[in-house]
Amino acid sequence: MKMKKWLNTTLALTLAVGLSACGGGADEEAAVAMADPSMKEDTTPVTIQYWHAHAEAQLEGLNRMVGEFEKKYPHITVEPVFQGAYGDLHKKLQAAVAAGDVPAVTNVEVASLPNFADSGVFADLTPWIERDQVDTADFSKGMLDAYSYEGKQYGFPLIVSTSVFVYNKTMLDELGVKPPQAWDEIDAFNEKVAVKNGGKTERYAFSVPGWDTWYYDPWIINGGGDILKDDMTASAVQDEKSLRYIENFNRWMDEGYMHMGFGKGASDNMRQMFLGGQIAMVEHTSALLKMYQENADFEVGVSFLPGDELRTSNIGGAGIVMMEGVEGVEEEAAWKFIEFMTSADQNIEWAESVGYLPTRKSAIESQEGDQYFERWPQYKAVYEHFDEVTPRLQHPAYPEFSTVYKDVVGEMILNNEDPIPLMKDAEQKINDILADYE
Repeated sequence: MKMKKWLNTTLALTLAVGLSACGGGADEEAAVAMADPSMKEDTTPVTIQYWHAHAEAQLEGLNRMVGEFEKKYPHITVEPVFQGAYGDLHKKLQAAVAAGDVPAVTNVEVASLPNFADSGVFADLTPWIERDQVDTADFSKGMLDAYSYEGKQYGFPLIVSTSVFVYNKTMLDELGVKPPQAWDEIDAFNEKVAVKNGGKTERYAFSVPGWDTWYYDPWIINGGGDILKDDMTASAVQDEKSLRYIENFNRWMDEGYMHMGFGKGASDNMRQMFLGGQIAMVEHTSALLKMYQENADFEVGVSFLPGDELRTSNIGGAGIVMMEGVEGVEEEAAWKFIEFMTSADQNIEWAESVGYLPTRKSAIESQEGDQYFERWPQYKAVYEHFDEVTPRLQHPAYPEFSTVYKDVVGEMILNNEDPIPLMKDAEQKINDILADYE
């Protein structure tokens, strides 16, 4: 069942009665009340829960941040509660809203924010941002926009990644080639890097994951195409320019230059092939740069995705939001925690401790930022394109309809199907899903 439909039916009474009674309404008068200046200095003891999906490797950094926050605000106790991976966390948030017993603060995966926000379960942070004069321009515009919806700022970027090309720099240097920066450089790159023997590919030039649309959505956009029409009421994946990327993928795979994985185990397989020298360059999340660095027996390089009509990559990871329905001192404590976790002062140390990207321009441009890039020069490729990192498509139905064109990619990879007629057939399926969200 669709989450929005589920929320609009099962939770209608909860949202109308329970949430509006908490002072979290959408009208301007209620919003001003939520950001009451007098609450800033209130030191009434309060405990808030932070529901999260941080992996075990991130917990040391999280615990340090919580400890530093509680030193700054000794009247506030934060209880971090691990709720599993993003999908598990989101299901538990739905159940918490239905029960009328929500945490003060939570993670939300970036592609799911529009669905939750559209259903009214997150608090608009704009009143607090304006009250405390938070410099939102200090964030990458794309990173900030990823956690807004229909003109309201529901959260801030917290654990942010983007897809990049990770490449075997040692190999490419020996071959005298560089990663392609534009689509029209890819064919020449393929011919110089790939190794084929008797019709069999022994080394692929590059790999693009097929298992998640996050990896190829930017290719659609960079080729001049769209996922939905401009008014977001109909599919555009079947349009001529929107098909350019998959036509190229299909050709490069047929020619034996490009590798794509799909299904269970595909990510691990791609990683091992890259580390074993069977793939020269892989598109993957920037969150795994540390893993590649630690496991490769060659020098690892990073390159931003190649562009054509545009050049962009999409935001991944999760943000931090306040739940609608918290009140009073708990509400103020939730805002203080969100502001602290995403502040410029903590940004570099937090990002490095969890393996995700810094999000604040002032932190990146500081002495601490310079030292960070000395330790992690690979990240410079991302920050040279800091403002070209953009949100994923912000439509409440995206998590559902994106599976339709992902399945087309799967048919191309697994069954060698021609993706063009299949993508055109996908139009009606996507439009049917969109009609349910009107």
